[in-house]
Amino acid sequence: MNAIGFVTRTTQGGFRGQLKFLPICAHIDIVPNRDKSGATSPDFRIFTQGLEVGSGRILTGESRGTEYVSLSLAAPGLGGCKLCANLGRTVGLYGEGSFFLIWNPVA
Repeated sequence: MNAIGFVTRTTQGGFRGQLKFLPICAHIDIVPNRDKSGATSPDFRIFTQGLEVGSGRILTGESRGTEYVSLSLAAPGLGGCKLCANLGRTVGLYGEGSFFLIWNPVA
């Protein structure tokens, strides 16, 4: 598991924490998309310093059938590349509402 960040659940249904990926260390807010207008719209929007840098979707795992959040980030600081990650529970660490950002390399 390659953890590239850590977030905790907020009272508004989103997440707040840090993305820590090599030269990048940014505070991020993952907020529910209140303007979601259909199945193709993301469930979450990702912000850093007031700028939108990505989105998140609630997906269902194939093997266990449990829901998880899949994130996609893109910003000039990433060199034009897209960074993908999933939120994974920190079982036994930091409390119930804590999650690691687990790097999910795109093939």
